[in-house]
Amino acid sequence: MPRHLLIALLTAAVALTACGGDDGDSSGGADEPSGTSDISAEFESALAQAESPEKSDFPAPAGRSLQAVADSVEPGGQVGLASSVFTPGRNRIAFGLIDDENKLIYGKAAVYVAARPGDQAQGPFVAPADSLVTEGRYRSQTAAAETDSIAAVYSADIPLEKPGQAAILVIVDVGGRQFGMATSINVQRRDPVVSVGDQVPDVATDTLASLGGNEELLCTREPIDDMHDTSLDEVVGERPVALLMATPQLCQSRVCGPVVDIAAQLEQEYGDEVEFIHQEVFVDNDLNKGLRQPLQAFGLPTEPWLFTIDRSGRVAARLEGSFGVTSFREAVEAAL
Repeated sequence: MPRHLLIALLTAAVALTACGGDDGDSSGGADEPSGTSDISAEFESALAQAESPEKSDFPAPAGRSLQAVADSVEPGGQVGLASSVFTPGRNRIAFGLIDDENKLIYGKAAVYVAARPGDQAQGPFVAPADSLVTEGRYRSQTAAAETDSIAAVYSADIPLEKPGQAAILVIVDVGGRQFGMATSINVQRRDPVVSVGDQVPDVATDTLASLGGNEELLCTREPIDDMHDTSLDEVVGERPVALLMATPQLCQSRVCGPVVDIAAQLEQEYGDEVEFIHQEVFVDNDLNKGLRQPLQAFGLPTEPWLFTIDRSGRVAARLEGSFGVTSFREAVEAAL
């Protein structure tokens, strides 16, 4: 699965947390942005800034190349991509940020894009941070360490003109200093995944009954959630659905636990109007056995994915990779 960048970011974050966070010195060095590893103490105030970037906070391209825009700010840090499916048109790009000391970065962020670094830059496209932290009563044992490691994800809506490689620049503002971080993405000619507006595939999702009462195969979350009572084919076209395909214990990107917890929290808010369904990812919960049938039917190359489905049985919104409470809620509202 093409998640190595996000895995690298999360591994660094987990290692930092396991060592007890930083040593009290939050500076990132003379030429590097400082991050925040002590989520419980600093996350709320940092997130407040990161949630509300404005276009005017960032350099205007003014006809310059992407490289020239990058040269106008300080270098430092690393982008960890949390989405991988990109096609010509408008696309959601999700990511996390760490500095060169492996500390998480939370600040105002924006994305710039060009076909190549020497081509004219488009942007800035603001990338507000979205919290993955749920209320305590919805936090599973599976997700606790993960949300302590990475507690928010950035995302932006960007235009991509044609298939092939595209160059990406992220600029983040930390304490009034702006830092640029580069990466690249592959833009596919065709979208392999069921898209917004498409009719949902006629496929059953797993329930306790369909798995012969085997709770271990049904759900890897601890404790097991209650979003497995209804199969997708039983309810699609009858009422709106929020279908989350994620595996808390076996997730390749370590963000499945938090997004399933978000689903559990939003189910309490929207459960009277929307059917929430959680589908595990791997056959027999074995990484070597491939993806379960519902994921194959939707054309998924990665996990987790969220699809919200309107009353007519068409996809109203979809989210890949890491997504926070706000994005999840907006996807549910789209189905309503």
